[in-house]
Amino acid sequence: MAEKLMHAVQYSGYGGGASGLNHVEVPIPNPNKDEILVKVEAASINPFDWKVQEGMMRPILPPKFPYIPSLDRVMTYNSPQAKISLGSDVAGEVIKVGSSVKNLKAGDKVVGYVDPRGGGLAQFAACKESWTTKRPLEVSASSAASLPVAGLTALQALTKYAGMRLDGNGHPKNILVTAASGGVGHFAVQLAKLGNAHVTATCGARNLEFVKSLGADEVIDYRTPEGAALKSPSGRKFDAVIHCTTGIPWSTFEPNLSSHGKVVDITPSFSGMITFALQKLTFSKKQLVPLLLMPNRENLEFLVNLVKEGKLKTVIDSKHPLSNAEDAWAQSIDGHATGKIIVEN
Repeated sequence: MAEKLMHAVQYSGYGGGASGLNHVEVPIPNPNKDEILVKVEAASINPFDWKVQEGMMRPILPPKFPYIPSLDRVMTYNSPQAKISLGSDVAGEVIKVGSSVKNLKAGDKVVGYVDPRGGGLAQFAACKESWTTKRPLEVSASSAASLPVAGLTALQALTKYAGMRLDGNGHPKNILVTAASGGVGHFAVQLAKLGNAHVTATCGARNLEFVKSLGADEVIDYRTPEGAALKSPSGRKFDAVIHCTTGIPWSTFEPNLSSHGKVVDITPSFSGMITFALQKLTFSKKQLVPLLLMPNRENLEFLVNLVKEGKLKTVIDSKHPLSNAEDAWAQSIDGHATGKIIVEN
């Protein structure tokens, strides 16, 4: 019996950007015992996706070519058509569940995090039950698909790394969010305000009013001298920086931190990792800390409920059909999206 096929967007090697993407027909994945098969309604693009294509995680990701990460556990491909499948954030409807899945069933609307090796830019995707939660009708598929990587990164940066409590009972902190109009940044501003933080944010001039509307107390154009120096207009020292961009050296952060301030780096560079290691060795009170995202259902459910209750806004820059996924890919590489970029089926 012939295998049922689905449409997917993939690439066959490092580099190439949007022009390196291919639209192909591949077999629908069969979920493992702890997974569900989701009919994808919406997926979102994250910078991590195209940075892997550029070779940022070489030789860890992708492990080999040709390869379909989200499908390799259930079938092997040797044909030249078998390539890399893309995307980690998906929202859709459960079609099939694995034998050990207990809390989800066919027909449930869900949002989930696909294995970091990818697989979301397709008509179907397999997700671990432990990385997936139900999506209430009040939360659209596009809004939900914005949450797994960007929302969880912002949440864990603030709570796990910066030590904030978001129930309003924690000690107020001074927080700086860089690139605050982007996918992670726009969530970080809102979540920090839920924790009663004083939020300073940086962004481009065209997004100053937008970031203020998210609740930021101070917003600085990063192209101005004050913005480039990361100086708080009110002279505050930052207890934590949620660092959502690249190219800023430790020497710029250090004088703006409080005595035990941390820079939580969501896209750590090699030099950043060296800085982190040296600070550990010297027991530095001020630290640059690389973030390692740990997806889990409880955190994702918390974010979905905040969206449902109107306490967290998901801002969508643009939507693209799966047939034009390369346009979404190119827009993400361009780096000037306000909020999230969505691909819809």
